[in-house]
Amino acid sequence: MTNVFGSGDMGKFIIAAGVFLFVLGILLTLAPKIPFPGRLPGDFVFEKGNFRLFIPLASSLIISLVLSVLLTVLFKIFR
Repeated sequence: MTNVFGSGDMGKFIIAAGVFLFVLGILLTLAPKIPFPGRLPGDFVFEKGNFRLFIPLASSLIISLVLSVLLTVLFKIFR
């Protein structure tokens, strides 16, 4: 018996979409409790007069970690 949608690609897509919607739902539920990127401990702001320097070190590391994990999972699903 052959698969109607090809080699399971549609099933993998539906799983990935479900995981994405699940994570999005959790983020929206917890959004008021999660500090926004740019206001985390480890994000540095230097101000002197009219000059302001913002270095989002902690935010950059967290965003990089989340995207790395997400892309690794998606690439393993669609492999």
